[in-house]
Amino acid sequence: MFTGGAIDYNDGSIMKSWIEKVPLLAEGMHDELLSKVDQLRRDKSVYPSTGMELRALELTPFDDVKVVILGQDPYHGPGQAHGLSFSVPVGAKFPPSLRNIFKEVGASVYGDETREFSSDLTRWAVQGVLLLNTVLTVEEGKAGAHRGLGWQKLTDDIIATLSNEREGVVFLLWGNDARSKSALIDAERHLILESAHPSPLSAYRGFLGCGHFVQTNTYLQEQGTDQITW
Repeated sequence: MFTGGAIDYNDGSIMKSWIEKVPLLAEGMHDELLSKVDQLRRDKSVYPSTGMELRALELTPFDDVKVVILGQDPYHGPGQAHGLSFSVPVGAKFPPSLRNIFKEVGASVYGDETREFSSDLTRWAVQGVLLLNTVLTVEEGKAGAHRGLGWQKLTDDIIATLSNEREGVVFLLWGNDARSKSALIDAERHLILESAHPSPLSAYRGFLGCGHFVQTNTYLQEQGTDQITW
């Protein structure tokens, strides 16, 4: 639950909402993967820290998901990853991709691309934005190090289950890795918005100016759903 800017982990009811719906979670695959990660932690630094790996699911109940923003794997620098795609805690080094996300939000939603925002996207998560990385852990300094661990099978199942069990969800797929997941989503039941990744290498090739945040809220309004305060 979210209380005045602080995180108060609930009694497990939000995570239970995912376990009841997603087959691989019901089978306990997440526990198996977390056990593998615990083994890796004996010799390596792994991010996010213990207990934060499933935070995206713990903050946003299955039935409350309005928007899904897919990331790749967590930030691999100290003090950055905290279980939400693209997000970092307040005070952490501000990632360039997140700066470009806020540049687009500021320009398209508020008419001011220089508008300042908090780097902690928990405020989005508690409004129904599932900030899901396709791989949920990473080794320090080694982007993609845990891509062979099994996380993608689990997160693919999460995405597919949302597609099959829900209607009217907006999926924001930025970059080739995220866009490859469109095959898991029923475009007749949901809105899929695709663009280049917000990283400095590609943001000017289609992310900046994409209008996704405005389009998302327009669609949610048409569905009779509360809009997101970006």
